[in-house]
Amino acid sequence: MPTNSFLGVFAKSPLKPLEQHINVVHKCSQALMPFFDAVFAGDWNKAGEHQAEISNLEKRADDLKRELRVSLPGGIFMPIQRQDLLDLLTQQDKIANKAKDISGRVLGRQLVIPGELQDSFLAYLKRCLEATKQAKKVINELDDLLETGFKGREVRLVEDMIEQLDKIEDDTDSMQVDIRKRLLDLEPTLNPVDVIFLYSIIEWVGELADISERVGSRLELMLAN
Repeated sequence: MPTNSFLGVFAKSPLKPLEQHINVVHKCSQALMPFFDAVFAGDWNKAGEHQAEISNLEKRADDLKRELRVSLPGGIFMPIQRQDLLDLLTQQDKIANKAKDISGRVLGRQLVIPGELQDSFLAYLKRCLEATKQAKKVINELDDLLETGFKGREVRLVEDMIEQLDKIEDDTDSMQVDIRKRLLDLEPTLNPVDVIFLYSIIEWVGELADISERVGSRLELMLAN
């Protein structure tokens, strides 16, 4: 998006570019589902196609991040400080970065998820991606928050959404403990190096939910101020 067009978005809403960014970030993270479907099927060509899509979306998110940082007016009059918006943007962007890291690591090593783990891993991944979806929903309420002056019923609605995001993140913590125990039981039957990478991927998938929860926490602090 050219800079002058990007600035035009600010004329309509100073928060709209932040929402555009989280929408791209969300698409990037959600692309992990078809990616892992291909991984489970052992179709590395298809997995490569999905990984390329994730990389392209991550690059698009990076482009939007840079444009927003450069274009965000220093003197905009809002109940939110410019630095708070930039901090929120940074957290959002980490979701896309992590999705790219996960897919790149799995594809680069052609890391097989053991069949005994696939169902629990898929449930875990879905729950973590529900956290990224909830973060997107929260950020997409910013325009309505701005219209109400960050007061009243809309604030309570967003606070409830953030509370739900916290609950999702708590669930993913419990699921991560369970899947790590399952992997521990399988360790004697697996390549030790693969085991190390599997633990890393399990942790990184969990970070999708952790970062999403931090997006909610940042916004919650902004509401408190």
